[in-house]
Amino acid sequence: MIRFESVTKTFPTPEGGTHVALADFDLEVHAGEILCLIGGSGSGKTTALRLVNRLHEPDAGRVLVGGHDVLSQDPIRLRRGLGYVVQAGALFPHLTVARNVGLLCELEGWDPAETETRVRTLLELVRMPPDQFAERYPSELSGGQQQRIGVARALALRPPVVLLDEPFGALDPITRRELQAEFKDLAEASERTMVLVTHDLDEAFALGDRVALLHQGRLQQVGTPGELVDTPANERVADFVAQNKDGGDL
Repeated sequence: MIRFESVTKTFPTPEGGTHVALADFDLEVHAGEILCLIGGSGSGKTTALRLVNRLHEPDAGRVLVGGHDVLSQDPIRLRRGLGYVVQAGALFPHLTVARNVGLLCELEGWDPAETETRVRTLLELVRMPPDQFAERYPSELSGGQQQRIGVARALALRPPVVLLDEPFGALDPITRRELQAEFKDLAEASERTMVLVTHDLDEAFALGDRVALLHQGRLQQVGTPGELVDTPANERVADFVAQNKDGGDL
């Protein structure tokens, strides 16, 4: 579903130098799986995610979604075909919950009745009963509720791929664990390909069908949680897992 082919991405530094965020990066994301990208700060995981929806563009190599190079596609059309979830949902404060969830449907010219039906379906899916929450505003919601609405909005246009950038990172530990459990159920129900960036190894192991570990812009290993634990590709992977398993955020 997603393929990175020898991707390199650099950024200028304040000192006039160059920071290599990704170097000769190769990775395949299979259709229907949850792939978690994990690594320390500056490892390149968020850069990789943003290359998929062209918030960044590669300096070398290619990123393909569904077999098509993202650089060959109109960025607006590309992004509307991909769900995108960030911390705290990034909701529009002046729009109701229903308008936030249905905004992309409106922009795509859907019939209002069809949009309303889709919004109600999505609110039920994320356990936010529409009769109770549809007309509320983001300021009337808890952090966990806002995050649920952000996920619902990302699914509005039935995208085949959903990108999630540390979606639970800003939540308190109890709410975070609750939403992680709900997210796993939602992912299985929606049958979407999902790429999730996280700092939390336990979260990556709990949610990911596979986990890709990055260090300083290079892929160290991609595999199931069991493979990273039992057959680490190198000493860096072994040390990373040993130091962060059951230890929370990096």
